[in-house]
Amino acid sequence: MIIHATRPGAAGAAIPAEGFLRHRGLLLVAAGGAVAEAGLLSLLAPAARPVAPQATALPVLAAYHDLRWLFTDSQSWPWFTGIAAVVLLARSAMDTLLLRLAWPRDLRAPRLSRAFWSSMALTALAWLLLSPTVTLAFGAAVLPFSWPLLAALPIVGGIAIALSHGGVNVAWWRRLPPLRSVLWLLGSVVMLSAAAAVIAHLGTVAAVAVTGVTGLVNARVWYGIAGVSARLHPRAHESVPARLLFGLPLAPLAGLMVLALVVGAARLMFTGTIQLPAGSSMVSSSSVATAVIGRSSAGGNESGASGGAGAGAAAAESVLVVGGWGSSCCDAANGLGAALPGATVRQFSYAGLDARGRPLPSGPSVDDLPLPALGDRLAAQLEKLHDLAGGPVDVVAESEGSLGVYAMLDRHPGLPVGSIVLLSPIVDPGQLSYPPGADGASVSEDALDELNNLVGSMSPYGPSGAQQLLSSVSEFGARYFEAVADPGAEPARLLAVVPLADALTLPACGLPASVVVVPAFHGGLLGDGGVLPMVSAFLTGRPVTAQNEGELRDAAEAISSAAVAWRMPVAHSMCPG
Repeated sequence: MIIHATRPGAAGAAIPAEGFLRHRGLLLVAAGGAVAEAGLLSLLAPAARPVAPQATALPVLAAYHDLRWLFTDSQSWPWFTGIAAVVLLARSAMDTLLLRLAWPRDLRAPRLSRAFWSSMALTALAWLLLSPTVTLAFGAAVLPFSWPLLAALPIVGGIAIALSHGGVNVAWWRRLPPLRSVLWLLGSVVMLSAAAAVIAHLGTVAAVAVTGVTGLVNARVWYGIAGVSARLHPRAHESVPARLLFGLPLAPLAGLMVLALVVGAARLMFTGTIQLPAGSSMVSSSSVATAVIGRSSAGGNESGASGGAGAGAAAAESVLVVGGWGSSCCDAANGLGAALPGATVRQFSYAGLDARGRPLPSGPSVDDLPLPALGDRLAAQLEKLHDLAGGPVDVVAESEGSLGVYAMLDRHPGLPVGSIVLLSPIVDPGQLSYPPGADGASVSEDALDELNNLVGSMSPYGPSGAQQLLSSVSEFGARYFEAVADPGAEPARLLAVVPLADALTLPACGLPASVVVVPAFHGGLLGDGGVLPMVSAFLTGRPVTAQNEGELRDAAEAISSAAVAWRMPVAHSMCPG
């Protein structure tokens, strides 16, 4: 029913107040498009269903949705260009249709051709500005840790805000977004995140139903932002300076500024001008939350987080400490060595051993190793420590070191490994991959290589960055991780400390009751004054206590579920069932 009251427009014009539910075509297209994608994904890629509601979201969010799908499959440049052209046309047509269906009925809508070209320009610009963030998200799917997404998501948010009115207002490039457009966009982001968090834990029928409801909410957002755009009238009788000013591409410039600010901040962090807290951790020595995964690789539970984790285990006799990316050898194990008097504690060297069998000193630029070589090198140094100290060798590995542990256990079964402690572990690596070598070059690989070179050139790790590591994780990471996680694998006494920030990359599974999350960023946990006592307690068989266990686990589950909406879509999940 059309309500015959009117409301004033921006230039004194009266805009009829009409009912949203009368826009039946908008409701059908917005909900039907999202449901169609959800149904298709249920057949082909069930784990990617949480991104389906974005198929009919606002133009800039839908552009991010489409670009991630384009990057997901490793395609050659000619194939990528052809598919991208088809998707660009389809997206422009969909956005134009949604705009026309959402436009106030008693007002003349923008010309169809003008709306189409405006939508196409918005999508192309959004793809250009968002391609670095999609590359970061792709890298995080190959090598899952939170820092790439912590960099990508603010860029996505800033660009989305700058272009929130794009594709709806046909002259969007000459305007900064109105406040109400920004509010509609932020509401849409919250809604899509919540929907993804729910869909990730539902079966097919329920997931499709929730997607349909979310599509109806998309329709309401389109209706609201179209009403905002209908109030924006061309500026008349402006002075020449004003016409020049408002003729500038203000929205694209704002999006570029977002990218420039993030790149500048990254550069300042690498040069030390901006410094994170020591160890990149949010924990203090007086308030520590510890995590014990008291299961073996075979799925058994040796202990719970609240009881005697490690009760009955032999005290540590020899420990091999494996630092993460950017670590130097050989002082990182000193703190743990002081906490384990009587034990032989040695740090793993990414550079290898000298002629006397001692770890070679190395800086932060030697960590770029292929996974097979890393696993072999780790096995050799573990066996050397075993020969020196006798008895099983406990392993404490952080970040990249956890990848080395996966490779070592898969390639060298039967090693004299005692307990294993994983700090900031890389969970489920190789969710996406790209063909190795020049003959298999793809758009995703080339983009990741360029980004890796850019970051490497700004960092102390050298211009090649982590190219060998990324390529080998793409090729071997999933296989090594699955072999270790296989229920039939050899049992191991295991402790894991998972930082809350890494919930951004964790699979959207319910965490077991024995898992507690540490309130920290990725990396640097071994140097944290609160985590070190927990590690030493576990290695010496003493009980490991946990604080704020339930709250942190709930927070991690909520973050991992909602983050699925903005990560790369993957076909299958490692979650059971």
